[in-house]
Amino acid sequence: MLQRTVRITFVRIDTLLQMATFTIIVWLLMSVLVTSQKMKPTTKEDKEFDDELNITSKEKILIKRLIERYARMGKEGRPVVNTSDAVRVDFGLSLIQILDVDIKDQVLKTNVWYEYTWTDVLLRWDIEHYDNITDVRIPSEHVWLPDILLYNFADDRLKEQRNALVVVQHDGSVLWMPQAILRSSCAFDTLYFPFDEQTCVLKFGSWTYNGFKLDIHFKPGRQSFDLMDYIENNEWSIIENSGYRNIKTYTCCPEPYPDLKFKLVLRRRVAFYTFILIMPCALLSLLTMVIFWVPPESPAKLTLGMNIFLAFFVLLLLLAESTPKAASTIPLIGAYFCMNMIMITLSEVLACVVANMHFRGVRINRVPKCLRVFMINFMARVLCVRDQLFEKEANPVVATGQPKKRWTAGRVRLLDNGAEKRLQDQGVDGGECRGGGMDSRGVPGFAFPPIGDEYLSHSQSSAQVLEELKAIREMLEKVREKKARAEEKDKVVHEWRMVGLVTDRIIFCFYLVTNCIGLMVIFVWQIKRDPPYLKGFAEM
Repeated sequence: MLQRTVRITFVRIDTLLQMATFTIIVWLLMSVLVTSQKMKPTTKEDKEFDDELNITSKEKILIKRLIERYARMGKEGRPVVNTSDAVRVDFGLSLIQILDVDIKDQVLKTNVWYEYTWTDVLLRWDIEHYDNITDVRIPSEHVWLPDILLYNFADDRLKEQRNALVVVQHDGSVLWMPQAILRSSCAFDTLYFPFDEQTCVLKFGSWTYNGFKLDIHFKPGRQSFDLMDYIENNEWSIIENSGYRNIKTYTCCPEPYPDLKFKLVLRRRVAFYTFILIMPCALLSLLTMVIFWVPPESPAKLTLGMNIFLAFFVLLLLLAESTPKAASTIPLIGAYFCMNMIMITLSEVLACVVANMHFRGVRINRVPKCLRVFMINFMARVLCVRDQLFEKEANPVVATGQPKKRWTAGRVRLLDNGAEKRLQDQGVDGGECRGGGMDSRGVPGFAFPPIGDEYLSHSQSSAQVLEELKAIREMLEKVREKKARAEEKDKVVHEWRMVGLVTDRIIFCFYLVTNCIGLMVIFVWQIKRDPPYLKGFAEM
């Protein structure tokens, strides 16, 4: 048993000696290889690389050390010494260009430059150790950045700014100036379109930190947009540029939440819209007035009215393309277009009614007395609508004492030559039927000479003459009745035509008054409210 144990021990010792020998041999070989590499002559490329390492600038070394320091500490968390300290961020905004004012989508698109300034304790160095370098540029993705965002952001990309280097001073002051294309939501008012002024407020603040952690302020002397590099917009001009700091406290939390608001008031330049909306509107308004002076029964009134109606409809389509579809207020110029279309429609309907009455004739009932008195006797005089027929009725001519006039038909042509000669032989003048004044219907009557038996006793043909005279009288009565019916028909139609003319004149006066009031509200009141606005016409 003892011999077996001794044998196992010797085997283990032998194994250990072999492993040690192998390790020593490997170590010696590695040492020889390393020594040979060191003794090998250096190439030209190796010398140039060593020279570059020797001449590396202090700036690169400084930037590398600052980035390494930040990598060790991490970008997470505010760069402060004490947790209770607040990072003060001075914020400025430079407006470069107004790219678009989208009234339909209620979005303002601008090109701006941000300007952030804060102090970072991890980005300090001693300038004596780095060749008096006072500032360096570091990629922004390697350092902490304040989470100041535009609250009323309206871009589906959700990324408002581009990457830019941060400028770091030796005392830890950091300047970051990224460029951004902002799409901010604004509440636009189109009531006075195209003479409108739009106000848009851009609100900036920290998205997660309260005022005790991150305190945002305006840059000193920059409490508004910086317009030094601003490029003028062709459609909009800036009439107000201001800003203010707001501190809001919510009921849930005692911490304050500061934010900065930049306010822009824009005024539209009206040169373009003057030629596509204002001038056509003025010309069509003049043509609308012409419609009311065309007789209602004239076909030209309907044709002209429909053409002007379609022209105003086209202007409404152009207006709809420039204004939001669900606006809280309707543009006054759109209401003016609709008012003109309503007046044209009323005039066209009235023209159809009057034309229908004009061609229907006696089937139309007479105008009611109250309507006739108000429209023909009163309103026609007030509106200077004169008609000779109704003036004659108002001032009738008394037949008494006036010289009698012959019947307009002259001599009775129905008598043949023989009958006329026999009447003359017996002393009966059958050639004249003298007027007998006006009957109860206003139709001229006729007075026939008396025919007695004394005129018929001298001839056997007196009965025949009497029959002829009776036939003539009946024929004249029929002519008189036919004429009376025709005159009554013409009078009824004429009364309705007068009602139509007076109504058309009333609509014209209403249109004229409404048009003047609308123009005063849309144009005169706006100019009176802000007289410098007339400069917009000078810029055309």
